Amino acid sequence: MCGIAGQFNFQRREPVERASIVRMARSIAHRGPDDEGFFVAGAVGLGFRRLSIIDLTSGHQPMSDAEETAWVIFNGEIYNYRELRRELQGKGHQFKTNSDTEVIVHGYKEWGTQVFDRLNGMFGLAIWDVPNQRLVVARDAMGIKLVYYKIDNGTLTFGSEIRSILAAEDSTPEVDPVALKLFLQFRYTPSPLTILQGIRKLAPGTMLVVEKGQCREERWYNFTPTPFSRPKKEKDAAQELLELYKGAVGRHLLSDVPVGILLSGGLDSGLLLALMNDHGDSWPAYTIGYGKSFADDELFDAAETASLLGARHVTVKLDQSEFERSLPGIVDCLEEPIAASSIVPMYFVSQRARQDVKVALIGQGPDELFGGYKRHLGVHYGEWWRSLPGGLRSMIGFAVNGLPRNEMLKRGVHSLGVEDRLKRYQDVFSLVSAETIDELFRDDVLPEKQGHELVEYWRGLTPQMEQTDELGAFQLLEIRSSLPDELLMYADKLSMAHSLEARVPYLDRTVVEYVQRLGANFKVRNGTRKWLHRQVCQRYLPRQIFRRKKRGFAVNVVDQWFQSSFTGELPDLLLDESSLMFGMLEPKSVRKLLNAHRSGRQDNHKLLFSLVMLEHWLRQVRAKTGAALAV
Repeated sequence: MCGIAGQFNFQRREPVERASIVRMARSIAHRGPDDEGFFVAGAVGLGFRRLSIIDLTSGHQPMSDAEETAWVIFNGEIYNYRELRRELQGKGHQFKTNSDTEVIVHGYKEWGTQVFDRLNGMFGLAIWDVPNQRLVVARDAMGIKLVYYKIDNGTLTFGSEIRSILAAEDSTPEVDPVALKLFLQFRYTPSPLTILQGIRKLAPGTMLVVEKGQCREERWYNFTPTPFSRPKKEKDAAQELLELYKGAVGRHLLSDVPVGILLSGGLDSGLLLALMNDHGDSWPAYTIGYGKSFADDELFDAAETASLLGARHVTVKLDQSEFERSLPGIVDCLEEPIAASSIVPMYFVSQRARQDVKVALIGQGPDELFGGYKRHLGVHYGEWWRSLPGGLRSMIGFAVNGLPRNEMLKRGVHSLGVEDRLKRYQDVFSLVSAETIDELFRDDVLPEKQGHELVEYWRGLTPQMEQTDELGAFQLLEIRSSLPDELLMYADKLSMAHSLEARVPYLDRTVVEYVQRLGANFKVRNGTRKWLHRQVCQRYLPRQIFRRKKRGFAVNVVDQWFQSSFTGELPDLLLDESSLMFGMLEPKSVRKLLNAHRSGRQDNHKLLFSLVMLEHWLRQVRAKTGAALAV
């Protein structure tokens, strides 16, 4: 696990300055405190920071083949590298290390960019092909690792984090108003955009190929889910999924350094711990809690899980004052605003885990794969809703819109009635309507041409949705968009802020591609979400764990903290007309949202939290650059 950075003057072919590559790499030293390395040859330069996990003594990068015809910098882990190594040795390739990085070097020499489709793992990487003077930069299929880039005046600059790109130039970046609108609507900035103009991030499963003075972006991961030729029997599907889980966890435990788990009180991380016990015992397990005053505190449940499964339980406690005090620094780690309240617990639990381990397994994935959110129920049963007579739908919609708060229900009733498939999915993801977001902006900030919708970035995925059912198509977009660009993005940034590698076994390619071929009935059945996943949990977990009620953090805790902070710092950010956000947004519109939330008429806590995160982010940028961002 590492950080990468690089630059290629692909048009003018001017020499890259070594000092610039060193500065870029050292700006992300937190991602790799154990080692650094550089390769500079004429118009191309590669920089690397290493967090040693596998092959501690001989995994130095940049790494090349013996002839020095292919150079690689690689951030991530390849879990099937041993199998690929044996296959490549059978084809005559000779290895000098035991690292997974060298498999990429020889795999590229053997298969070219098709090597990516053979890799089961997480990665952001760059390959310099010396004979062809070609640079390839790629992001893994599930988007677990990030790659940011900028193309300007014939130069490609890239890195694992935005700060690497900023370290290569002196100019102050500007806010992209289109990306800002999308952030406020969805709580994250979708690939390929970032909040900063000119800086982009590779979408999951895509690559940049730079050669012959041109740079093109291609989708290398084109897996198209097709239903199984014979319908799966329930018992067989549960057993097959369990075996896939076992294989994935076994691969994700490969490490030459200590490994732990970030443990909640829920089924997903509980099952993960149980599966880890097939490969050892007394795993260190780390949990964060928020105090007994909150009904969704997970410490008790997690402690019971750890006790039942023989883990060494370590707890971290977070209160409201620490939540508010730590937000600015956490926003700085994220580099882009993300309005997920769980960023704060993720930061602190990663910080504590790093005191003992270098690698931690996390349980993200089953909610998206199996339909664990309320929105999945709406999507699954939405066809029934759209089949109702228009007059009846209008009557129900009118009644729902008259309810106080219940904004999620109101949005659901509206969005599930939209006939266009992609537009319907976009509306399901939205916190509020696009019109509500537009009203927040000052005149002339947003472009006149209204084409800035998430749908536009999904269209390239429509061929992969051809044989999926309604729920499966929605989940495909979720796995390619909100999961990597929101949840996995902050998991990577906040774990690596403490030099901790976070691994996601449930997103192993074997698991994801199997589940995507299953019909909706294996995911949502009779109103029960994550049906097949729960069957596996029921088989493998003690009854006390399986029968627990699901708990959540954001809805209850953050809303209560907002409601109680009438004189606190968070609402002050929204009421102070000197706040930086008001260079782009209308103060009256923001106050209107806050007042409606405080009065109890509406539940706007998610959008309000997004605005707080935006303001913290703007202030962090100003503090570091000495100037406010322009639009």
